[in-house]
Amino acid sequence: MKIVTVAQMRTIEAAADAAGHSYDTMMELAGQSVAQAIAARREVAKRWVLVLVGPGNNGGDGLVAARYLVEAGAYVSCYLLRPRDPTVDRNFQRIQRLGVEIVMAGEDETSGWPRLRALARTADVVVDALLGTGSRSPLRGSVAAVLEIVRQALAESVRRRAERRVLLSPASPPPPAEPARPFWVAVDGPTGLDYDTGALDPLAFRADLTVTFAHPKVGHFRFPGAGALGELVVADIGCDPALAAESSLEMVTPAMVRAWLPPRPADAHKGTFGRALIVAGSSRYTGAAYLAGASATRAGAGLVTLALPVPILTAVVAHLAEATYILLESRDGGIAESAIPTVVEALTQYHALLLGPGLGQAKGTQAFVTGLLAQVGAEKRPTDHWVVDADGLNVLAGLPGWPQRLPGVCVLTPHPGEMARLMGGSIGDIQAERVSVAQRQARAWGHVVLLKGAYTVVAAPDGRTAIEPFANPGLATAGSGDVLAGVVVALLAQGVEPFEAAVAGAFLHGMAGELARREIGAAGMVAGDVLARLPRAWRALDGPA
Repeated sequence: MKIVTVAQMRTIEAAADAAGHSYDTMMELAGQSVAQAIAARREVAKRWVLVLVGPGNNGGDGLVAARYLVEAGAYVSCYLLRPRDPTVDRNFQRIQRLGVEIVMAGEDETSGWPRLRALARTADVVVDALLGTGSRSPLRGSVAAVLEIVRQALAESVRRRAERRVLLSPASPPPPAEPARPFWVAVDGPTGLDYDTGALDPLAFRADLTVTFAHPKVGHFRFPGAGALGELVVADIGCDPALAAESSLEMVTPAMVRAWLPPRPADAHKGTFGRALIVAGSSRYTGAAYLAGASATRAGAGLVTLALPVPILTAVVAHLAEATYILLESRDGGIAESAIPTVVEALTQYHALLLGPGLGQAKGTQAFVTGLLAQVGAEKRPTDHWVVDADGLNVLAGLPGWPQRLPGVCVLTPHPGEMARLMGGSIGDIQAERVSVAQRQARAWGHVVLLKGAYTVVAAPDGRTAIEPFANPGLATAGSGDVLAGVVVALLAQGVEPFEAAVAGAFLHGMAGELARREIGAAGMVAGDVLARLPRAWRALDGPA
């Protein structure tokens, strides 16, 4: 599913219209999709719905949605920012014929906004169809006034409910539960969202549900706007997907990942699913080695071997019996430079390598990583498929010309801090332009960049770029990245190519995180909760046997 800019979306719609798929048809499908999305999540029959209708196509989508909601049994009121001409606006004609209450903002404003206040206080659902992709901050005039009055009315409603509870005597039965505010639905996005930059006007309402059309927009994945969408639904309005070919940016979908998952034939043996070698751990970061190794086993690798410094072997083995082990000489609790020959020799037996989780940054370990890179170029090995994570990346950041020292096309898995060290930049600059930074550095370095964070970005040296559809604060916890790295190396070991392994691995990791968040909540999640749910995430993608 391609992600597009505002300009690209306008071009797509114009091309669809020119090909015979008219703007009217697209608007009809858009409004119907909004109504269906609401009805799938909330009871609408005999419920009060307020539709805030802007002057453009976004308002037209809202009018169509209003009609379908009336047909579903809702009590609908349409609050029009500006008058619409019924002689040319068929959607407005249809609303009039249905007898829907129509309130004009201009007339209501002269009396102090009484109808808007009343409608907002009684609404079960509010549909924000004021401004679409043409929205820009700061909001002014009637748009700003309408949003401010709605905000005041909802705050007053909350205050009155609180007062009613206080007035009840202790013997009185508790009042029926009431939502703190109506279910808020954004058409395309909240009014006040910049669909290219993700900027968000202070007056914008945070939606519970956003329904956008044909393709998600770049601003849907950029904060702060991304945090105001609620659930994002991308509705089909009949545009040919080929019209979005200009965009190199994709949103990862289950179907995309499903096509990349390696097969699991019934006559398989452990060699069928590849061998992954993980060089990880130190006395300070024992858990990182365990999490990476355990996640690789849970992500389907046939054989997982952990190459660990001797002091932590007993602690890891006690928790991970399914892996095999290579003992490495240790210095200062980490891997010593003298362990290089052992790892180089072992590499010939494995299909993929993960280097970095929990290595630490002791001088001996830094010398080990530097020396390993110096030797692997001349060694014969079955694959150049490496994942470099965590302290592996931190060591690289101090090496001149490090991209050329890595073999083949590797997968680099930095969080923003590690990315800043690799680039010599700032975290703020990276977070402000996550997509373009990942794309630029993947091209410059010649390796796949998996930039972790809310809406993880995966970029390939050839320009392919994907955004993962997960923004889960529960994943912002120690060890989560170790689990992700283990999944990616397991897929590489099973023969998945680097870009596809990075995208699919991040998706499986994100889906497992969503399962954990729904079951136990984001605040209490730890990396082990994500690890435990990897098989369920895989099963959900892979389908029944």
